[in-house]
Amino acid sequence: MTPERVRIGLLGCGNVGSAFVDLVRTRSDAIAARTGLRLEIGRVAVRSLAKERPVEVPDGVLTLDAPGVVVDPDVDLVVELIGGVEPARELVLAALKAGKPVVTGNKELLAVAGAELFAAAEEAGVDLLFEAAVGGGIPFIRPLRESLAGERIDRIMGIVNGTTNYILTRMTEEGVSYADALAEAQKLGYAERDPTADVEGHDAAAKAAIIASIAFGVRVVAGDVHDEGISGITTADIAYARKMGYVIKLLAIAEQVEGPAGEAGEVAVRVHPAMVPADHPLASVRDSFNAIFVEGAAVGDLMFYGRGAGGSPTASAVLGDVIDAALNRTRGSHATVGTLGKARIRPIDEVESAYYINMDVFDRPGVLAAVAGVFGAHEVSIRSMEQEGLGAEARLVFITHVAREAAVQATLRDLHQLDAVDRITSVLRVIGG
Repeated sequence: MTPERVRIGLLGCGNVGSAFVDLVRTRSDAIAARTGLRLEIGRVAVRSLAKERPVEVPDGVLTLDAPGVVVDPDVDLVVELIGGVEPARELVLAALKAGKPVVTGNKELLAVAGAELFAAAEEAGVDLLFEAAVGGGIPFIRPLRESLAGERIDRIMGIVNGTTNYILTRMTEEGVSYADALAEAQKLGYAERDPTADVEGHDAAAKAAIIASIAFGVRVVAGDVHDEGISGITTADIAYARKMGYVIKLLAIAEQVEGPAGEAGEVAVRVHPAMVPADHPLASVRDSFNAIFVEGAAVGDLMFYGRGAGGSPTASAVLGDVIDAALNRTRGSHATVGTLGKARIRPIDEVESAYYINMDVFDRPGVLAAVAGVFGAHEVSIRSMEQEGLGAEARLVFITHVAREAAVQATLRDLHQLDAVDRITSVLRVIGG
């Protein structure tokens, strides 16, 4: 039986796009034998025809006409790997309206316009698949959307940015400074020349929005996600965390918070560095690897682990989606994320966590009582405290019990006003506190 040909229109041929073209070329025979479908790269839209690429593309395939690719009657399926919101959004919408399944790895696009695109795909009756948008090559979105569709998910915590995890690993294991670890990450190609999106948490926030939308069935956009980065983390914070039995990681956290009886619950989505207990599975995720930890009511705890970035792992996720979309196309079916409801986003001030607070105070009588009084005034309970002499000053390190963010921020404001407090050097949330 002759395999059915599926012609792919590819938008973008950078690192991931080139790896995808190579995977299609090398795996085409095996895929045809297993599925009865012969995948072919039909057209590839790029910004420059003269640019050298790490993969050979047949003559006549490259084009500058991206809008033409998505409506080309000879293109059966579109893969979008150009990144950004526009023109990606317009191109994906045009492809869907033309009845073509779309596979994308564009986290920024989905975090901003996902609900609009999912609705367009549903109306057209075709696939919009996006495994590569979260966690690179880790198969996570499909299990979340399908295998866990009937599960009540309480919380998802993820290390979803390889750049920051590499930096924190180097700081933790080798004691290098943040600046030196960042320079290493840039030299190795893990970090861009402008690393802001990674190190300030924006990349992880986009992924957190996608995760929350699929996990909880509500519309969450990047602007709903509170994000903080790792640029303020010091080797002293790393050392104190280790001493107390923790590891510092940049986490994307999505939680479902039940409301009062008869009222809808809220969704809390945030990205920030956190102290993770050393025996938690996420604490052992090293270097540029990613991991996503799911806490379900019936299934219990699950963790998905693997390469979170890189051309080949991400291209593998794209290829898996392409095969699914191509098979669904032949069957006249499509996957769905369902109807996304309106989200009630819990403000960061209402989110609860335990906290690590490190401060330098002047070493004189009554200081500890004054500091403790400020905590008590805002009903922030202290779980543990350590004191270290610094000559004329002392360093106080606190771990609190679980407290509201607003209460902790009020505590910090009042502590800053105490004459006895020289400076508050670090504040970190603590997982499992």
